Amino acid sequence: MENIKSIIISRTDNLGDVVLTLPLCGILKAIYPKIKISFIGKAYTKPLILLSKHVDEFLDRQDIILGKAILQADAIAFIFPDESMALAAKKAGIKTRIGTSHRFFHWFTCNKLVSFTRKNSDLHESQLNLKLLKPLGINTDFALDSIGQYYGIEPLVRSIKNKKVKLIFHPKSKGSAREWPLQHYFQLACKLDKGKYDIYVTGTEAEGNKIESEMPNFFQNSGAIDMTGKFSLHDLIAFIAQSDALIACSTGPLHIAAALGKNAIGFYPSIKPMHAGRWQPIGNNVKVFTLDKNCIDCKNTILCTCISNIGVEIVKQYLDNSYS
Repeated sequence: MENIKSIIISRTDNLGDVVLTLPLCGILKAIYPKIKISFIGKAYTKPLILLSKHVDEFLDRQDIILGKAILQADAIAFIFPDESMALAAKKAGIKTRIGTSHRFFHWFTCNKLVSFTRKNSDLHESQLNLKLLKPLGINTDFALDSIGQYYGIEPLVRSIKNKKVKLIFHPKSKGSAREWPLQHYFQLACKLDKGKYDIYVTGTEAEGNKIESEMPNFFQNSGAIDMTGKFSLHDLIAFIAQSDALIACSTGPLHIAAALGKNAIGFYPSIKPMHAGRWQPIGNNVKVFTLDKNCIDCKNTILCTCISNIGVEIVKQYLDNSYS
C-alpha cells in the first residue's frame, strides 16, 4: 500500500448502495489519512457522494464514457461491477485494478481479484463492500455496528427544536423493494396525534401520481402533506436533514436518513437476499420491522405478506415511545 497515494472507488448503481459504500471511504482515510479518494457514480448521485468529507473528488460515469473525464489514480476498486468502467481503467493504465472474481469481464480487465459471493452471504452489504479492500492489505472484518461511524457526513443544519415531530413517509420504491402497504401508511397517519406530529410524504412525481391512483383521498383524509415530485436529490437530502424521522421500505432515502443520524424506520421481508441482515440501514438511530420467520412464500411475488402483516399499531407505539 506504500505506493498507492490515490484510489478511485467505483459504485455506479442506486442511492442506497452508494450510501452503504461511503463508510469504505472513511475506513480508507482512517488508515491512510493522506490518500486521495475519487468516487465514480451516476450524475444524480453526486450531491450524496460529496456529502462525505472522505471523498475528495466526484467523477461522473457518463463523462468518463464520453471521454470528458480522465481516470488517473494508483488504484481503482469496483465495488459494483461495471464493465465499461473496468475497460476504461485498464485503458487508462491504472496499475492496481480490483474487482470480484465472480464477473467474467474482470478476468481480463482487473489484476487483483477477490473471491466472495454476495447473494448467499450472511454479511451486510456494507461489510461485503469492504472485501474489495483486501488486496490493499487492509483488514476487512468490521463489526456492523462499528461501520456507521465512517460515513464522514457532518450535520447539514443546526439542530432546531421543533414544536412537533417532523415525520417523513416515503412509501414507494420504484418497485425495487417489498413495500409496506399504502393503506398501512394511511392508517398510521390517521392514528398519529396531529398535535404532536407533522407528516410529510416524499417520492418522485410518478410515485405521487401512483399514490393518488391507489388512494385518491390519501392526502385529504390523512392530513399528510404531499411533497412528492418537489425535490431534487440535493433538496431531498436537506429536507431529511431537517426532519426527525423517516419511514420507508428498503430505499435510498431510508439509508440517507440513517447516515444523517435521523431515526430511520424500515420495513424488510425475511427473504434472502432482501432481508434486513443484508440491507438494513446502518447508524445510531435505526429501527427495523421484520417478521421473525424464514419466509419463502413471497419470494417470487411483488406483494409481500410478511411486510403486510407488520401492524400499524406496533409502528405507532414505537413512534410514540420514541417521542414521548
